[in-house]
Formats: sequence, structure tokens, C-alpha cells
Amino acid sequence: MILHAVRIVFLLVVLAITISFASEMVSKARNAGLDTTYVTLYVLLPALTAFVLIMVDMFWKRKRLQVLSGLFFGVLAGLTLGYASTLIVELVASVFEVSDRDPVVELVKVLLGASVIFMCVTFVLQTKDDFRFVIPYVEFSKERRGARPLLLDTSVIIDGRIADIAETRILESTVVVPRFVLAELQSIADSDDKLKRNRGRRGLDILNRLQRSEKLDIQILDANAAAVEMAEDVDAKLVALARHLDGRIVTNDYNLNKVAQLRGVVVININDLANALKPIVLPGETMSVKVIKPGEEAGQGVGYLEDGTMVVAEQGRAHIGEEVTITVTSILQTSAGRMIFGRVEGQKAYSRGQRR
Repeated sequence: MILHAVRIVFLLVVLAITISFASEMVSKARNAGLDTTYVTLYVLLPALTAFVLIMVDMFWKRKRLQVLSGLFFGVLAGLTLGYASTLIVELVASVFEVSDRDPVVELVKVLLGASVIFMCVTFVLQTKDDFRFVIPYVEFSKERRGARPLLLDTSVIIDGRIADIAETRILESTVVVPRFVLAELQSIADSDDKLKRNRGRRGLDILNRLQRSEKLDIQILDANAAAVEMAEDVDAKLVALARHLDGRIVTNDYNLNKVAQLRGVVVININDLANALKPIVLPGETMSVKVIKPGEEAGQGVGYLEDGTMVVAEQGRAHIGEEVTITVTSILQTSAGRMIFGRVEGQKAYSRGQRR
């Protein structure tokens, strides 16, 4: 309600000023015997302009104080530089003995001043998130759009599952691959060891797949921070860069995970993510699994679910190569993954005296 009152007062003030100015112009024109019809423009044009401004203000819903602050600071800097540029133009004109009132000189000063103001305003609006400047009640600060960036290390790129995760559109953050990680991938791909060379080439293929994906915002970053350049190895550089960017490291390297956590950097472990997404089963539930090999204990058979979870089936050795239904008896969670223990449905568990 107050905002509407302010808009109405603004329109009335503009009308009062223009009508007062127009009446004065009419009296002067009549005394001089001139036509007064053009004076109506002095009332209509400002009133129309005020009305347009009110409409823009009403329908421009997503206003940001930073935009207004950027305009203010840009215009202020532009006026200062524009005034300095006009002094330079006048100095050059005096050197060539040209009058300051010359139309060409006036035109050059006006155009140069407008250009300087325009450049300052656009520069501030485009870079306002990259610097800190304080005006009374207004503060520019570095703004991070969206979630914090995700920094990929060498191991998670070679692992390849990050590309499948990206295809699900769950990654809304910018994915950052530091230049030193890319260099390590290239050195691995050029290794004399065949296994390392294949791993490195796989990592480069995964990186190319990530760059081609339209579902992901990825960038190769040159790290220029002093803390990053002072770090000795790739892991230390990655942790330093994550601290500098306030980002998160995506890895499946156990040692890097621990070091980063000690330095206060958030780590997303792909292995932990994969374990969290594995299906949850409870003792007493039934499930189907194909027994593919004998277990360590007598009578045991071992199979695997589609996600790689190991299933140990009591009395399953006799069913190797067959798909059986088991009743889950217990679940063991280890750092390597989850193991499910059960017995083949319809058979009783062996007692200790029956085991050989």
C-alpha cells in the first residue's frame, strides 16, 4: 500500500513540476506573441515518462539491490572518468588552437563522456560478483551461483562412474577439472606400464565424455592461487584449490579423503555413494541370486547381485551355476562394500556338528 502511495506521489510531483514549468513558458510565449500549442509537450512527455517508469517498476518483479548498486557505482566512476576525459579533450583542443565551444569539440566531449559511463556501468555489472566494495547499506561481495563447485581428482575420472552419475542430471554444481589433474592423466596415459597406460586412456575418454555431455557444466581450470602453486603433489594441490574455491572434492581415494577432511574440505566419495544406493534388505526377506562359485565354508555358495554386492548362500555349493532363492539371515557392512548372508530357501541351516 505504501509503495502504491509513493508511485502516485511521484506521478503527481512530476505533473506539478511540468505544469508549473509549462504555465511559465505559456506566459512568456504569449508576451512574446508566439504560438503556445507546443507547450503541451512539456506536460505530456514528462508525465508519459513517469507513467512508463511506474509501469516498469510494477512489472519488474525480480529486483536486486546489487544491480542498483552496480548502476550507481558505475555511473559515479563513469562521471569521474568522463570529466577527466573532457579535460583531456579541451587540452588537446587548446594545443591545436580550437575553441572549447566548437561544435565538434562539444560533440566529442559528449560522446566520449557517454561512452566512458557506459563502459563503467557494464564493467561493474559484469564483474560485481568478483570483488568486494562497500557503499553505505550496500556491500558487493563474491557471489556463488548455485551449489559449491565439484573438483574431480584423477582416481574418480579413471573410475568412470562420475560420467554415469552426470547423465542422471543430479549434478547441478559446476564440475571443475584442474589443469594439474589433467596433466597427471596425460602422464599416466603415456606411461610405459601397459596397465597404467590403459587406465590413463580410459580417464581421458571419460573426461571427453563429460565435456560432450549437455547435462553437465564442466570446465578445465588453471589454478593460479599461491597456496596451490606451493603444494608439492597433486593431492595437496587439489585440497588447496578446494579450500580456495570453497568447493567439494569428488574422489574414491581413501588417503585423499582423510587428508581433505582433516583440512576441513568436504569430500564426496563415489564408493560411499555407491554403497548408499545399494538395495536395502532385512533379515527374513527373500531374494534371488545366481550361485557362481563355492564359498570358504563347507556347503557355502557365492553369488553377486547386479550392483556387485556379494551374497553368501548356506547350502548353496550344490547349486553352482543355478539361480536360487535365499532367505537373508544377516548383513555385513565393510569398507569394501556390503555382504549378504542367507540360506537356500527350503533347507535348514547346518549345525556345528554337521559341518565338515
